[in-house]
Amino acid sequence: MTLTVPDLETVYDTLAEAIDQVGETKAELFLVKLALLNAQALGKAELFRQHVETALQDL
Repeated sequence: MTLTVPDLETVYDTLAEAIDQVGETKAELFLVKLALLNAQALGKAELFRQHVETALQDL
């Protein structure tokens, strides 16, 4: 299952708004909690690791 471009834009907007809401001092904690929740939803640690590796590229 994949997201459409409009769905990805919605996800991006939701994430950006949440980061703004929590503020700079809690953004890192928020992102870690979100990552753990999404890892749980994926249900596969290896798939999560692959996503981390992909996200690290070209930063």
